[in-house]
Amino acid sequence: MDIQAFLDDFMNTDDLHLLVKDVYELFRCPVMLVDVAFRALAWHAPADFRDVPFDSSAARGTLTYETSSLLAGDAGAHYVTLEDSPYRRRISPLVTGGAVTGYLILVDVEGRLKGADAHVLASVEAALAKQLTLETGRGGPALNTGEAVLQSLMEGRFEDEALFRLQADAAGLQHFDPQRLVMVNLELYHNANWSENALQNAILSVFPDSRPMLNGGALLFFINSAPDMELFRTLAKQFSLRLLVSEPMGGLFHLPQAHAAAQRIMDYLLPRTPHPFAAAAEDFHGLMLLRGLAEGGATPCEEVRRLAERDAEEQSPYCLTLYAYLCCRHSLQETSARLFTHRNTVLYRVRRMKEDFAIPLDAPDRQLSLLTSCAMVLLAQGRDELFLPKLEIAGKA
Repeated sequence: MDIQAFLDDFMNTDDLHLLVKDVYELFRCPVMLVDVAFRALAWHAPADFRDVPFDSSAARGTLTYETSSLLAGDAGAHYVTLEDSPYRRRISPLVTGGAVTGYLILVDVEGRLKGADAHVLASVEAALAKQLTLETGRGGPALNTGEAVLQSLMEGRFEDEALFRLQADAAGLQHFDPQRLVMVNLELYHNANWSENALQNAILSVFPDSRPMLNGGALLFFINSAPDMELFRTLAKQFSLRLLVSEPMGGLFHLPQAHAAAQRIMDYLLPRTPHPFAAAAEDFHGLMLLRGLAEGGATPCEEVRRLAERDAEEQSPYCLTLYAYLCCRHSLQETSARLFTHRNTVLYRVRRMKEDFAIPLDAPDRQLSLLTSCAMVLLAQGRDELFLPKLEIAGKA
């Protein structure tokens, strides 16, 4: 078969399975097509082909977390070898309009792909990407499940809650009303048997109605109670996970907001530690609030701005002292203990702030502005640790 025959089928038919079979004929490699939720939509292989990851994914209809963690985030085609398969796989993202619509997996059983025409591969990937876009737009394969409805909700496809509830009920979600979302980064995750979903089984054994699902390379699942963080730390340690529990969602329809907030915190944390961890979103509320203010264009009040300028000129700690003094409710003793600084030194700084910088420390209606302004300055100085909880590393003391 040649590329023109494939393109003719693409133009003249509307059959995803036929196109996948054509891809097999083109490259003589077992092929599997998955969507962005890592569901196996179509596959084809010779009748005598046996490969544990391929066969188990086809039987289950989804990739394992181990395999899917290799797909997301890569900009182009790449080769991987799974731990319980002797064959290299070529994995390529399928992109339309700058957005990934799925992935094409070719199992290079006999090394045929080394000599494959790059133009032919690119043409196949472009056609399959467009076909997946069409399938998604019309509610194609596997898009009427509860998982698909939740994916659509997170993608902003439901503006009306009544319509969402109608779709959710039809997909078996009529009694599903979780309190919190749990987001799991899988970059560190390792399990020796890639054809089994050991992590999924562990989650379901503790949270049987958690509906674990993959979204953009992350694992999401749901819980119905306040989080037992020790339990989550154990899970993070066992499977090398970076895990975040969201704040209460206030109803399933508010999942997009909970997901966006959790993603923002996760994006903040990932570059800051290479270790597994389990964290709660509530502990980062203040920091994210400050970052939101700064990103929204908010600026410190004039008095604190001038104090920050003096700090920059003299490398002095006036803004830090003012922040601690306000947090400690004007207690010199508590401020001294917090800053590990002698009481007289703190008293001297407070007097200077009043006399030289006209900081209105005794004006009740200015306390919020002063505290927030100091916090914004300190955040801009890179003093994030002042607003962060101690991140408990899973498996660390």
